[in-house]
Amino acid sequence: MTVTVAQGTTLIRIDHASAVYTAVRAAREVAAKAGLPEVLAERAAVIASELAGNIDKHASDGSVFVQQSLAGHGIDIYATDAGPGMANLDYWRIDGHSTTETLGTGLGAVGRLATEFRIRSAPGAGTIAAARVLAPGRPAAGIAHVRLPHEGEERCGDALALSTVRGVRTIAIVDGLGHGPEAGDAAEAAIEVFGQRPGRSLSEQLTAMHRRLRQTRGAAVALARVSGDLLEFCGVGNISGLVLTPGRSQPLLSTPGVVGFSLPSTHVRSLALAGPHVIVLHTDGIGTGWRGPAPLGPLPEPSLLTADLAQHHRDPRDDATVIAFGPGGDTT
Repeated sequence: MTVTVAQGTTLIRIDHASAVYTAVRAAREVAAKAGLPEVLAERAAVIASELAGNIDKHASDGSVFVQQSLAGHGIDIYATDAGPGMANLDYWRIDGHSTTETLGTGLGAVGRLATEFRIRSAPGAGTIAAARVLAPGRPAAGIAHVRLPHEGEERCGDALALSTVRGVRTIAIVDGLGHGPEAGDAAEAAIEVFGQRPGRSLSEQLTAMHRRLRQTRGAAVALARVSGDLLEFCGVGNISGLVLTPGRSQPLLSTPGVVGFSLPSTHVRSLALAGPHVIVLHTDGIGTGWRGPAPLGPLPEPSLLTADLAQHHRDPRDDATVIAFGPGGDTT
């Protein structure tokens, strides 16, 4: 059984040429923390240079997000902007078409160097790109996240963890009340409980977290487990969940309360997952205004959706965490 705890996301606003070098440095540092060999760390640096450089030279209101991947030993690099967009992505993904003074040779280099690469762009609609570099032998996982603190805070009051065993995924997402160190203490205490016995039932998990969090300010918690075509969900407090399928979105409703203070009767909801789907969970630092039609089409790719929500639907006055994932799971 493997439990992966989400580390913090580094956000770099690309508002000056020097921010490109900040993104490159962040990519090298995060790759080293993820345990990637130097050759893969340099690949990540080139990817960060290309994506940030494109924003600096051709776009506006752009950001790069860098983090250790929940998919395993690896690094995720997301880039979003409000620039002019591109009409012919196939042309720009050919090796050799690059912005000037970057480390590589354009989007073609990003696609060649990354383990996974997704991009969406349209004239007048900006660009969203998501690249992932994984250690050799790590399979594609179809899962993406962002975890960001309240603006001006060093420590995030949200926490997120993923357990995988024999194809079954269990996810815990926690929002400590308020923000700052005490919120972080509560969120991390809940994740510590989750990591001790991630395979127990969701209702038992919430009860165990409630006992532990009585010593803290409390938290909102949501738990999701996917086994084959069955989703189980249980949540307490203000954490949002949604199952996206082509042409439809189905909310996952949490019960009002505070884990560690006032735990209501827990109800585990079961939902059959038929066909293609994307499950989205997020704390209240991500707004719910995107739920009209879903951004990026009726069934968005998880990493592009996560990047879009972090850029365009995040409240910087709160901690913000989002996770999106489709079918699949490790077999460890």
